[in-house]
Parts: sequence; C-alpha cells; structure tokens
Amino acid sequence: MSQSLKKVIRDLDKPLLIVVIVGFIYGLLTIVTASSRAAVVNYDVSIYYYFFRQLLFIIAGALLGLIILKTDTKKYKAIVPLLFILMIILNIIAWKSETISGSNNWIDLKFVKLQPSEFSKPVIIAMLAILFEKYYRKLRTTGIKHANIIGTMLIIAAIIPAIVFLQKDLGTLLIILFIIGMMFLASPILNIEKIKYGGLIIGVGALAIMIYSNVSGGLLNDARMSRFYSWFDPCGQYESGGYQVCNSYIAINDGGLMGLGIGKSKQKYSYIPEPHTDSAFAIIAEEYGVKITIFIFIGYLFILWRILQIASRASTLRGRYLCLGVACYIFAHIFINLGGMFGLIPLTGVPLPFFSYGGSFVISFIAALAIVERVDIETKNQKIKL
Repeated sequence: MSQSLKKVIRDLDKPLLIVVIVGFIYGLLTIVTASSRAAVVNYDVSIYYYFFRQLLFIIAGALLGLIILKTDTKKYKAIVPLLFILMIILNIIAWKSETISGSNNWIDLKFVKLQPSEFSKPVIIAMLAILFEKYYRKLRTTGIKHANIIGTMLIIAAIIPAIVFLQKDLGTLLIILFIIGMMFLASPILNIEKIKYGGLIIGVGALAIMIYSNVSGGLLNDARMSRFYSWFDPCGQYESGGYQVCNSYIAINDGGLMGLGIGKSKQKYSYIPEPHTDSAFAIIAEEYGVKITIFIFIGYLFILWRILQIASRASTLRGRYLCLGVACYIFAHIFINLGGMFGLIPLTGVPLPFFSYGGSFVISFIAALAIVERVDIETKNQKIKL
C-alpha cells in the first residue's frame, strides 16, 4: 500500500466508517435470508446468489470509493460537468429502452442492468455544490441582478429530473427533487429570491405535469394509482394494491420484540414480492424483532448526524454543500422506503440503504459516502481555507 493511500485511510472519519462497514455486513447477511425463497423457487439459483452479487456490487463501489477518496474536490470543477453530461446521455438511453415494471429507467447490458438515475444523484449533488461555491459571492451581493445565474442553475438542475419524469420513475424523481430542493434552500441565494423562484418552479412544474398528463396519460400508471388509493387502508384493499404494505404490517407485527428467528420469516414466501429489495426491512423486523431494528434506526441517525458534523466543519464551501446533499440523499431514501412500509406515505419503491439488493444504488451510495469522507480528509489537512 502506498504511503499516500495509507495517509488517506488514516484521515478517514473512523466512527462513520465503522458504522457503514457494520451496516453493509449486516445488510449482506439479511439479504441471504430475505432472498432465499426467491432465489431457489423463482429463479432456480443458489440460496447465496443475491449475497454474492451484492458483495460484488459492494466491492465495485469500494473501488470507486477509493478513487473518490484519492481525488481532490478541487478537480470536481473539471470532472463533474463531464460526468453530468454523461448522466444525461445515459438517462436518455434508459428512457428509450425497454419498459420494466412500468418505468423506462434501466439499461440492460445482458450481464448486468444499470440504472443511470441512481448514479445521477451524487453527480447532481456535486454539480450543485461547485455551482454554489463558484457563484457564492455574487449571489450574496445585494444590488446586482442574479436572474441569469439563478436561471442557469435551475435549468441545469432540472435537466435530469425532467428525463427521470419521462422515465416514469416516481420514487427516484421524488428523491432527486428533494435533494435539489433542500440544496437550493441551503444555497447562497437570497431568501427573497428563493421565494420568488420557488413559486415560479412550482408553477412551471404543475403546468408541465398537466400538459404531460393530457398528452400521455400522466406519470401514475394503474399500479401506482392502486397503491395511492390503498394508502389509508392497505389491508382493507388487499386485492387492489394494498397487499405489499398489508403483508409488511403482518411481518412487522409477527416479529414483535424478539423476532421469529433468523431464516424463519413467513411473509417472504410469496406474500411480499421481491422481499430482498424494497421490502427488506419488513423481513428483518419479522426475523429479528424490535430489539434489532431499533439499532438500525440508531445507526441511520448516527450516520446522518456524523455527515452533518463533517459538513459544519468543512474547510470549503463546496465541501459543506457536498455533505449536505449526501445527507439529504440518504434521508430521502430512508424516509420514502420506511414511510411507505409503515403507511406514513403512499408506498413507492426505492432501496433502503444497506439492506436492499441492487447494484446501481449500492455503488451510488458508497460513492456518496466516499465524497463525505473526502471532504473530511481535506478539512483535516486544511488544503484549502475559506
């Protein structure tokens, strides 16, 4: 191992790193039990099929993470715009590709399927971070017009969400919009301009949705509409869209305080579809009980708190915005997944960090965490001061 790599590893935020490693190890173990029935019965493969595939995705993400850890965020000004253009191209290709589960958000490479919209999330965060840093002083200066700067940033921020909208990937769209919205709220844009342009965005967005709905029938297909209608009473509308949430309720209730035991879930046997993906938490709660799931919530809270701590002491403006964007990204995935599972919001299929099977999300998630660690490394080394 080179001396420089040793130094990078030495400067990592160890508490965050340890919790993340524990999360991935535990997530891998739960994927084995959650996916066992689907692997053997549905696809006639080994019980460890999804375990090894997820492990490969984690290794790929870790390799990408090492590159990110070694890359100074100063270089993002040159690298990120190119990645942003690449994400636009890949999302357009996915949009024009085969429809899967009502959405056009995948690129099938035969040996693996890629979801460009997942990779787009950290790229969008990085793009906004460097723009906010670049125009910070101008945006904070009163008495001059900011319309051109803000307008340019809004157009850039809207490109990928617009394509994801056309892909009909509602869950990913909501997460991207949440990230962008929160980053703009925390941006150097003056408050009065945030209100003015925020209202403009809402108006334009509503108009675009109405036009699109009249032309193509809307963003919500029948399956998504049934989930929305069954939101308040999923078990009462079991046959018309509430079966997944209702069976998740049953799994969580059966797990109780102590759980049924490792591998003893009942709901993974054809009751919850693809339980190793979006509904992984329900299987964990059923097998391990509240005594373990409470630590999952504590772990999530610790990760979010630690990222915000790193943001607060970051030595660069872009570092602060990068960490804030990653915190919003992780929070959105947790809230939308578990909020749908507990019936707080309509169910929308998005991965749960650490526990949901899926290559594109895992690689994107590790890349986002590596960005946070890189910001902390630069803060400790004080390479650039405000």
